[in-house]
Amino acid sequence: MKTIYLAGGCFWGVEGYFAQLEGIIDTTVGYANGRTEVTSYELIGATDHAETIELTYDPKVISLDTILQHYFRIIDPFSVNQQGNDRGRQYRTGIFYRDEADATLAQGYLDSISHSYGKEPAVILEPLTHFIDAEDYHQDYLAKNPNGYCHIDLNLAKVPLT
Repeated sequence: MKTIYLAGGCFWGVEGYFAQLEGIIDTTVGYANGRTEVTSYELIGATDHAETIELTYDPKVISLDTILQHYFRIIDPFSVNQQGNDRGRQYRTGIFYRDEADATLAQGYLDSISHSYGKEPAVILEPLTHFIDAEDYHQDYLAKNPNGYCHIDLNLAKVPLT
């Protein structure tokens, strides 16, 4: 099993999307890459953490390349501190990694986007620091609240990548 950490705006929708993909073993929503080792939903503005999902996946079933294709399908890579209607630094986009090989692959995506559009994406690529699980009520939020707010079209997870 492998793990990657993705920040893509409100973590409810990012988790709801990725939880549908074959090969995703587990999703955990939390807060990453802030200034402190402790935070909460109420404190993330002060601690500068990003709403992030921890994705545990089986690389024999789904590759990181495929995961990143899905990730860039559901975010606006040029939006700074905003995805959908959610605004603020906690909604910044980022790929946080523990494995340098993952960083190399992700950098390739960022370079390709920059080359294609002639401008730098706002997606942060950094080693993971300070990942803290979000409160229980945030975990699997859209599964527990099917009509809950989501800035992502969750049905896209069922549409094959082109």
